[in-house]
Amino acid sequence: MRFKRVYDISVLLGLENIDYPGDDPYTREEVSSISNGAAYNLSTLTLSAHSGTHIDAPAHFLERAKTIDLYPPENFVLPAHVIHVEDVESIKPDSLDGLKTERGDALLFKTTNSMSGLSRSGLFSEKFVYMSEGAADMCLNLGAGLIGIDYISIDRYRDDMAPVHRKLLKEGILILEGINLKEVPSGDYTLLCPPLKMKGAEASPVRALLLG
Repeated sequence: MRFKRVYDISVLLGLENIDYPGDDPYTREEVSSISNGAAYNLSTLTLSAHSGTHIDAPAHFLERAKTIDLYPPENFVLPAHVIHVEDVESIKPDSLDGLKTERGDALLFKTTNSMSGLSRSGLFSEKFVYMSEGAADMCLNLGAGLIGIDYISIDRYRDDMAPVHRKLLKEGILILEGINLKEVPSGDYTLLCPPLKMKGAEASPVRALLLG
């Protein structure tokens, strides 16, 4: 099957990624370099499991909950709907009015985080468009299989209870954070976002693509 367009909705690690306060920052260190006379190029990486564009599994906030490696591959290849949100504070329930989905679909929210360049700025901001609890409830009612947002966290900053994370993850809904949807029109796509195959991980960086 051929697609008319493939959108890369991942941020570029080492330039565009945003490190959440307290997380280990992403770094790549060159260990061996051909330009310095070595026989090969070799580098090491230091990063959080939540670096850049990444997926949260229930184990991120829930004790003895499902980890990334326990999800089968089909959970990362999904029909997806890109939903444009004009509200500059939060994603609210009315953003989902009239949306026609099937159970298990991915819902990706395009907000001013993407349009302003905030989502790929490389710098953390305390003020970003987050998801309200009411919108999370709507996503649950629609039977979503994955929720995506164009910032490094789906919850409002300093909301230590992380109510949206907990509400979605408790129902086994994966959360895709740190995407960039600026160039993607609203509509229907196929989402590919396979994580690294890591034992026991609560999250993983991904390369997220939308096929249209």
